[in-house]
Amino acid sequence: MPTFGLADSFFRRFPSFADRDKRLEQCIKVVWILLHVVSVGGLFLCDTDLIWRAKDHAWNVLDAMKIATETHVNSTQSAPGTGNMSTSWRNGSSLWSKLATDLYPPGLPSRITTCADCHIIQPPRSKHCHDCHQCVLRFDHHCLWLGTCIGKGNHSRYWWYIFEETILCIWTAILYLAFLRSKAMKAWWKDFFGTVMFVVLIICLLPLLALLLFQSYLALTNQTTYEFIRGRRIDYLRGAPAGIHPFRKGMCANLYSFCCSCNSKYTLEAVPSREELEARARPYTCLDIACCRCC
Repeated sequence: MPTFGLADSFFRRFPSFADRDKRLEQCIKVVWILLHVVSVGGLFLCDTDLIWRAKDHAWNVLDAMKIATETHVNSTQSAPGTGNMSTSWRNGSSLWSKLATDLYPPGLPSRITTCADCHIIQPPRSKHCHDCHQCVLRFDHHCLWLGTCIGKGNHSRYWWYIFEETILCIWTAILYLAFLRSKAMKAWWKDFFGTVMFVVLIICLLPLLALLLFQSYLALTNQTTYEFIRGRRIDYLRGAPAGIHPFRKGMCANLYSFCCSCNSKYTLEAVPSREELEARARPYTCLDIACCRCC
C-alpha cells in the first residue's frame, strides 16, 4: 500500500508520467540528459589523470625537442665508435636547432625564431603561452573555460567539444520552446522560469554557433586563430600572396591533417617556398576544377 501511495504522489506532482503514452517520451528525455551527465562525469571518475595529462602532456615544443634529441642520442649510441652521452646530447640539441631552422624561409633572423622565455628555437606555427608557461606546437589560443592551450594535439577534440555543446544547447532550447508553446495549464512561475532559461540558452547558443562555424573554417583552410588574427604581422606569413594561406593543402588534406593530428602530435610543418605560394595563387582553370585543385 505505501508503494501505491508514493506512486500516486509522484504522478500528481509529475502528471506527464501518469499518461502511459507520454511516459516513454519523458523517460527518453530523462535518460538522454542522464547519459550526457553520467558519461562525462564517469570519464573524470575513471580517469583521474585526465586533467593532468591534458595540461602537462600537451603538444609543446619542448617535448618535440626532447623526442628529436633522444632519437638522435639513441641512434648515436647504438652506432660503433660513438662519443660519450654529453657529446651525443649536444649533437642532438644542434640537430634540433638545424631541424627547426630549416623549416623557415632562408634569411630569417634567429632572434625571430627563438623564444625569449624558453630560449629554444620554435618551429613554424608555434607560440609561447604565458598562461601555460610553455611553447605550444601549432598554437591556436589559450582557452579560459578549459584552462589549457588549444594546439596541435587537442584542436580536433576542441572542435568536437564545441560541436557537442552546440547540439546540446539547440536540443535543450527546442524542449523549452515546446514547453512554453504547450497549451497545458501551468503555474506562472513555470512559464517565467522556462522563458528565462530559453533566453539564456539562446544567448549561449549564438556565440557557440559562431565559434563552431569559425573553427570549422579554420579546419578547412588549415589555419589557427592566432594566424587568422595576426595575419601579416607574423614574420613567416609576410611573403605570402594576398588571400593565400601558406599551410593550406586543399580541403581534404586539411581535414585529414586536422582530424588525425593526435596520431602525429610532433610532426613539424615547413613554411612553403615562394614558388609554391605563387603557384597556389594562380587563377583556377577548367582543368583545375576537373582535377579538384581546391580539394
